[in-house]
Amino acid sequence: METPEEILNGLSQELRRGTIVMCVLSQLMQPQYGYSLVQRLCGAGMPTEAGTLYPLLRRLEKQGLLTSEWETEGAKPRKYYAVTPAGREVYGRLRIQWQEMTEAIGRILDGGKEK
Repeated sequence: METPEEILNGLSQELRRGTIVMCVLSQLMQPQYGYSLVQRLCGAGMPTEAGTLYPLLRRLEKQGLLTSEWETEGAKPRKYYAVTPAGREVYGRLRIQWQEMTEAIGRILDGGKEK
């Protein structure tokens, strides 16, 4: 039988999986390379490993929500990612859904009271 801590860890991971796309899109309104994005997410309290982030970036690019471009003029080549117009639209809609959902959850957790 799982301990409450193990259960909580699993549930927390599920919650993060459901929100990481929105967080990534929000941070790529200005082009960034992968490692800088990992640092920004971690610095904001959303620890993210490269092994999670890079497959997500590739999937979002394949879906047309991101573009990428190699920068080779610096000391080492870096692949920069940026949100596309479709990515901006999806991000805006996700953000609205997130706000509506957090309001609904707040009402549910407050016992169904109207605010």
